[in-house]
Amino acid sequence: MALRIRLQRWGKKKQPSYRIVVAERSAPRDGKFVEIVGFYNPLTSPSTVQFKEERLKYWLAQGAVPSETVSGLIKTLGLLPQNNKEEV
Repeated sequence: MALRIRLQRWGKKKQPSYRIVVAERSAPRDGKFVEIVGFYNPLTSPSTVQFKEERLKYWLAQGAVPSETVSGLIKTLGLLPQNNKEEV
């Protein structure tokens, strides 16, 4: 089972907000998911991003791969450990 951490659109027409979910790679964008691990609202200024950090780290450890957008959000908040270049 290949898992992906990605956005699931939520909200009214022309007012998108997104759930950050763990889903199978083959599932449709707004289809079945395994767990909700966060929320993203691009319409607020600045954008609102919330993660359940423990659950996000758990799923990353289980091999779930974040989409490009979600990996950008994770890096922006600094939730992923940096490369080991600093420890040299």
